[in-house]
Amino acid sequence: MTALDLPAATGAKTLRIGPHEVDPPVVLAPMAGITNVAFRRLCREYGAGLYVCEMITSRALVERHPKTLEMITFDADERPRSMQLYGVDPVTMGKAVRMIVDEDLADHVDMNFGCPVPKVTRKGGGSALPYKRRLFADIVRAAVEAAEPAGVPVTVKFRIGIDDEHLTYLDAGRLAEENGAAAVALHGRTASQRYSGTADWSAIRTLKEHVTSIPVLGNGDIFSADDALRMVAETGCDGVVVGRGCLGRPWLFRDLQAAFTGQPVPEGPHLGEVSRVLRRHAELLADHMGEEKGLRDLRKHMSQYLRGFPIGSDLRQGFGLVSSLAQLDDLLAQLDPDVPFPVDAEGPRGRQGSAGKVVLPEGWLDDPEDATVPTGAEIDSSGG
Repeated sequence: MTALDLPAATGAKTLRIGPHEVDPPVVLAPMAGITNVAFRRLCREYGAGLYVCEMITSRALVERHPKTLEMITFDADERPRSMQLYGVDPVTMGKAVRMIVDEDLADHVDMNFGCPVPKVTRKGGGSALPYKRRLFADIVRAAVEAAEPAGVPVTVKFRIGIDDEHLTYLDAGRLAEENGAAAVALHGRTASQRYSGTADWSAIRTLKEHVTSIPVLGNGDIFSADDALRMVAETGCDGVVVGRGCLGRPWLFRDLQAAFTGQPVPEGPHLGEVSRVLRRHAELLADHMGEEKGLRDLRKHMSQYLRGFPIGSDLRQGFGLVSSLAQLDDLLAQLDPDVPFPVDAEGPRGRQGSAGKVVLPEGWLDDPEDATVPTGAEIDSSGG
């Protein structure tokens, strides 16, 4: 499919999240340790959309943990300011959203019910929580009621279910819609899949057929502009959520902007442009964290930026140990700027891992209508 096929094939229209127009209909998924203010700015420089900050723990926000307050930093020109909250308790979630409203901390709140990490699911949080239908509904309602007076929209992201025997996405979509969510986003995998295998886009289509009064966004396996167009065409979803696909390639948002506006999608950048992007990322991280800490943080991105390019092992090791802008400049100067973007750099990025049994609290699957708040389910209050 080409960009020009999109309107005819999908009837695509402008995405609205409450009062906010999201055009093109593209959302940057929150990723822990990745989507800080520096990375979001880098992505925003390539195209419009909605860019969500790292996941914030509702309890840590209410407790005003210093690291959490640092994580909710936004650029002065970043609008709408989008914050994702994780929580398991309706009371704490309500307090967190009221704090956001009262102190004007964000313009949009997204709620995370999709995290498959064992340390979260073993306490009933993340992608385990939608199984408890009443508790899920109570948390969404508490957030919406706290946000509503200020006109701050609340959206909800979740997975297909815990595993193939315990699917929750249709109930989650219905309950989110009934309790005032402005939109829902579905990652087309179960918690047991984690990031392995292939996302089931047919579930996104099914959810779209069942949730009709609010936008439905699709997430999973969008690694190129063409992937995004295919997802919209195949599922009828109102927009796409991009996560791992932009790791080491923030220009994906440029490609998405072109595709959704019917323009030709640019070719992948030569190594010289990749070097400039990497240097820009380093500058933004240094401004946000300080040079030493920022360059340390950049190391985690190096393998993705340089993926597929013919670079010697010693040079790659140097990038992985970079500690200053001067050192980075020396390393970048050793790259051949004319090397074209490699074909084998396309496709899946980031963690994939393998599927596995979801670790749940004892008796978690006994009663889906139980609204009891899981004991100790909040992840540590550092905001991680």
